[in-house]
Amino acid sequence: MQTDPSASRVTIRDVARQAGVSVATVSKVINERYGVSADTTAHVKAVIEELGYEASLVAQSLRNHRTNVLGILVADLEPFSAELLKGAGDAVRGSGFELVVYSAGGRARDQVGWERRYLSRLSGTLVDGAVLVTPTVVDLRYGAPVVAVDPHTGPGGRPTVDSDNLSGARAATEHLLGLGHRRIAMLTGRPDLLSAQLREQGFRQAMAAAGAAVDERLVRLGSYDPGLAADQAERLLGAADRPTAVFAANDLSAIATIEVARRMGLRVPRDLSVVGFDDIPEATRCTPMLTTVEQPIREMGRRAVELLIGLVRGQAEPEQTHIMLPTRLVVRNSTRGLSAAH
Repeated sequence: MQTDPSASRVTIRDVARQAGVSVATVSKVINERYGVSADTTAHVKAVIEELGYEASLVAQSLRNHRTNVLGILVADLEPFSAELLKGAGDAVRGSGFELVVYSAGGRARDQVGWERRYLSRLSGTLVDGAVLVTPTVVDLRYGAPVVAVDPHTGPGGRPTVDSDNLSGARAATEHLLGLGHRRIAMLTGRPDLLSAQLREQGFRQAMAAAGAAVDERLVRLGSYDPGLAADQAERLLGAADRPTAVFAANDLSAIATIEVARRMGLRVPRDLSVVGFDDIPEATRCTPMLTTVEQPIREMGRRAVELLIGLVRGQAEPEQTHIMLPTRLVVRNSTRGLSAAH
């Protein structure tokens, strides 16, 4: 026989009955209002702790227009968003706020405007504000503050946190050029993402500055998808005039490239140098460990939530809140000088 979950839920009336006080007194204690003695307050709080009472977020928000809950919306729970959520957790620790994570489970991929639909489900009385991770649009009509992390189209006047994708991609390409590579392939990111466009720009800028021509046959769409990247890597590495190095626009595509090279009998980095972008935890778990561009993903999550808390509290101006964090090259074992390889 199924039981009604609400039947065992502790209510404010249960607290009042157990404490021997009125419901109004319990309400005052919960909402930290005047008119209750210190002894009574301590007694009611002890009963609340004993019974495990949790105030309804909806009821609480109707009373004081604040839930102290922040929403984080992600299209999918993959390595980037998982690392970002760690930083978000760092930011709320001790802040008095809690986090609720809403994932579309990958269903939002390639659906422009997905955040409008999912944000509406959290609107009203559930959250005081929201962080949107890689949203397709930031021009949203939403009553509460919103902060976008790495939005597809750039800041667009909304509070935004991103990283210096252009400089990071230049550093990755310059690293390969400095090792003597000239026949460098690139697996690009999602064409609808500004960050991906900037990474390709950085690659092309570094190649041009070095006087190295870009062979357009070596620039392939990886779309941040390891499956697609693997297919493209197989075509690149199977060609008679294959590249000596590959710069992938994200780590998952770079790791997929290393796995393809291994299946094809190529040794990384002896036969092929590979560089990624992101520095997710998996970058140090693959063999060889991946040379990559670190974007401070965890820090991006922390700064986004700190910014959101400031907006909720009225301590930040939305027009002055574009935060760009630096990127840096992390050299590991997947790259090697061309002269040493041939």
